[in-house]
Parts: sequence; structure tokens; C-alpha cells
Amino acid sequence: MILIVDDDKTICMSLSLLVKRAGYEAVTANNADEALAIVRKTRLSLIVLDMNYSLDISGNDGLELLRKCKILQPETPVILITAWANVPLAVEGIKLGAFDFMSKPIDSNSFLGKIETALAMSSTDAPIENISRFDRSEIIGENQQLKSILATASKVANTDASVLILGENGTGKELIARAIHNASKRASSPFVMVNLGGISQSLFESEMFGHVKGAFTGAVSDRKGRFEMADKGTIFLDEIGDLDLSCQVKLLRVLQQHTFEPLGDSHTRHVDFRLISATNANLSEMVANHTFREDLFYRINLITLNLPPLRERRDDIPLLVKHFVNLASKANGKDTPEISSDAMSYLANLPYPGNIRELKNIIDGATLVFNGKYLETKDFERFIVNHSSDIEVSDSKSNSGETLDDMERNAIISALEKYDGNLSKVATVLGITRQSLYRRLEKFDIKL
Repeated sequence: MILIVDDDKTICMSLSLLVKRAGYEAVTANNADEALAIVRKTRLSLIVLDMNYSLDISGNDGLELLRKCKILQPETPVILITAWANVPLAVEGIKLGAFDFMSKPIDSNSFLGKIETALAMSSTDAPIENISRFDRSEIIGENQQLKSILATASKVANTDASVLILGENGTGKELIARAIHNASKRASSPFVMVNLGGISQSLFESEMFGHVKGAFTGAVSDRKGRFEMADKGTIFLDEIGDLDLSCQVKLLRVLQQHTFEPLGDSHTRHVDFRLISATNANLSEMVANHTFREDLFYRINLITLNLPPLRERRDDIPLLVKHFVNLASKANGKDTPEISSDAMSYLANLPYPGNIRELKNIIDGATLVFNGKYLETKDFERFIVNHSSDIEVSDSKSNSGETLDDMERNAIISALEKYDGNLSKVATVLGITRQSLYRRLEKFDIKL
């Protein structure tokens, strides 16, 4: 049973009819007393609450009703509806435990999609068909933390829930995003990846929303933006933490309304997409520092997947090593060599500031130049020195007094010394982005 709360009886009736046509049972309430009476006596699967139902312009009555609903039925998801100007009110509601929010005017398909997502996520188990469709064949590892993340990913894959994937560079964020898309009902439609860190502020609107011929100097023809390319499919916004505040406002609008206007065109276009975002930045910290909008943060992180760095899942390194050696050997037309126990132990104890991507680069390089039967430690050492970080990494036994942070800090300092402070080169050889390198310099208080 779905409860719809709104002081406008016409809206209540319209939403109730829409919900019933979609196959759900619905009941309505036009004020707080009616709503609470229903919440007290009826086991609900979902509550849809208009935050502006009250005459109290501050919205406090709406927040108070939300608080009471969560006390009476703490496990029941609540979707908030609010005017665009009151999105901050909805953000307060999210902090109090609401599942999601949407602004008026209400789009029917988006509304039903949020209902479907909320009901799917409130279920204790993922549907069998979701689990069976989630292909993790390219995601190597049996680490418990990783398996927990994949279980959540499989559960949300066939919904339209927005997903935020957190993790350091090289941890496999894009791989998880593609797996979610491929297991979704949008799998036959486009998966559009956008690296927001590589788009300047001046090009953001043209790149994301497109433009018409003559919109600006050099616009010699119409061009589709990334959101239009992703229609009916999934848009993956990588490095969303690198987006400046002015672009964040423009992004929030299209994420909230699913509408946009191409540059030079006054006609509004509607687009149907599923959002997956990723970043290696600490967005909560950025929100606190006012460098990332709080309302955007709550719009993109309905479901958060926090991928562990490779140093926190070292038990998976042998599996990854064998997998990458096998792939590299086949790609180069070679027989797959064995890895000696000493070499495996050596690889399992490297610091890996570049995570899985760095490990793959090491394996690819070592396998490419190798022609024997057993890969030894020296085969990987040579590659690390010449092609990966160009930094000697000692055996873990001699580093037993160092923490992983110590090892990472020393690796960065060694690279800075070797390349005379050339940050682009240092970032490249460590397998991380310049932005990530800047954050590590600040974290470890390394002065240039």
C-alpha cells in the first residue's frame, strides 16, 4: 500500500490514479492528522509526501510529519515532492531519513521510476533475475568488501536509482558502472561516459546539452550533447568532484527536471536517462567546505558504492595477477607463464598508489618482454623501475615498520625527486591523475 499525502485533493487523486494504473494499491491523505492516522494503523510499502502541503511556508510542518512517519514506520521509504525553489527543504528531508525527492512539475515516468526504485531497495533481497543478469565476469576478486559492494550493485542494477561510485583512481569505478548498466533494463540503450574533469567551464553546456548551428563562432552544424546521446540509456559522469560550482548548478537542473535546452535553442527537450556518477574526491568534505553543492550531492548519491583501494583487498592480488597474466599472454600470442611464489609475494606487498590499473600495467609490461616459463620477482622489478613508477620498492620484510601511508608518501617523494617536481610526469608514472596527486600532496603535507 502506497500513501500519498497532499493538501490538494486533485493532485492526490491524479497521483493515486497513476499509481493504481501501474499496479499498486494507494490511499490518500490531505493533512497531517489523516496521514498519521493511516500510518498508525496500516502497514505501508511507501509514503509519497508533498512537503508544501502545509500553510507553514518554512516547511517545518512537512519536516515534522516526516519525522513522525519515520518514527512510526522507520523501514518504510518516503519520497518527497517539493517545488524547485524548495530543493533545500527536500535536502533537509533526506537528512531526516527520506529515500529520495523530486520537484514539481511531476513527470509521470520519472515518478513511477522512483516508486519502483524505492520499493526494490526496501526489499530485503534482490530479485533472482537481477542477480542472474549481473555479470561480474570482468570484476576479479573474492574479497568480502568487494562482494558486499557487488551484492548491492546487483540489487540496484535493474532499478533507475542514481548510483555514486567512490574510490581512488584505478579501483575499477568504470567497470562497476558498466556492469550495472549491462544488468539494467536499459542495457540495449547507450552507455555514455563523460569525464567531467576533462571538460572546461566554457565548453560544459555545449558538451553536455549540445548546440544548434550558429549558436557561437565555430558552431557550423547542430551537435547533440551527451545527455541527448544517453536518452533511454545510462549516463556515467566520471570525476564529478572536479566540476566547478557554476557547472554544478546547470547539472543539477537537468538531473532534477530531465530537461535541457541546447545552446542557441529556446525549445526545451526532455531526456530519459539513468545516472551513475563517480569520483575519487571526498564529496562530504567538499560539501562542508562549500566547494560542492549539498543539493547536488543528495541528488547523485541515492545509492553509494565505496570501492576499496587495492591495498585494502590484498587477498585479491593473486587472482588479479593470474587474470592479467593470462589476458596479456593471449593478447601477445604467448603461452601463459607461471608466477613463482616469491614473485607473487612481492607483488602482493607493493603499495599500489595507482591501484588495479597500476598492477595491470606492471603485469602487461612484464608479460610483454618475457619469454620463459616462470615469472620471477626480477621480471616485475625491472618493469616497475623502467615503466611504472620508476621507484625502487623494497621487499615488505624490510618495510615492516612502515605503514601503507608511509610507503605511499615515500613513493611520491621519490618520484618528485626523480622528475624534478614535474607533477604531470609524477602523476603518470604513479598511475593517478594530477588532481589526485594534488590531494595526496596536501594529505601528506609534501611541499614542492
